[in-house]
Amino acid sequence: MKIPTHLKHKAVFVAEDYDRLDGQYAKDTDAQGLSLGLAQWNEKGKVDISAKVWRHTGEKWSRQSEELPLHRVLDLTLLICKTQKYMNEAYRFEKLYDPAAPAVGSIDLQGEKMEIAVDTENPELDEDIALFRDCLAREGERIGERLTRLAAALKELGYL
Repeated sequence: MKIPTHLKHKAVFVAEDYDRLDGQYAKDTDAQGLSLGLAQWNEKGKVDISAKVWRHTGEKWSRQSEELPLHRVLDLTLLICKTQKYMNEAYRFEKLYDPAAPAVGSIDLQGEKMEIAVDTENPELDEDIALFRDCLAREGERIGERLTRLAAALKELGYL
């Protein structure tokens, strides 16, 4: 499906027909495309780049389409990597985490630290973290494929 050009997000690079490869939702998703372009929140004289997931209801473009600044996309990628590493070793804990030490780690960004921890405020954490583990295991091949592609792309850019 062609990404629209009449909306506020101005796509510059597109990956159309994303519905064919949207992870576990492939061929049964409303996510029809991805794009990088000029953010819809741009103000006169100030331009930002954003990434966008384009959703289509089958009848029209959805208001649930998501647009994120590029740094947030990368921050989410870092969070995924740190969480994946933690969960690879979570079997050591009876509850898949240590209630007395819920910190997962931190990532240095912009002279600060993005602290990552298990959300011990979640009243259903014990069940939810087990479901999270099971989902990671089920999606391991797809996630691994994407992480392998990410590593190759970073190497190609000279970061590895």
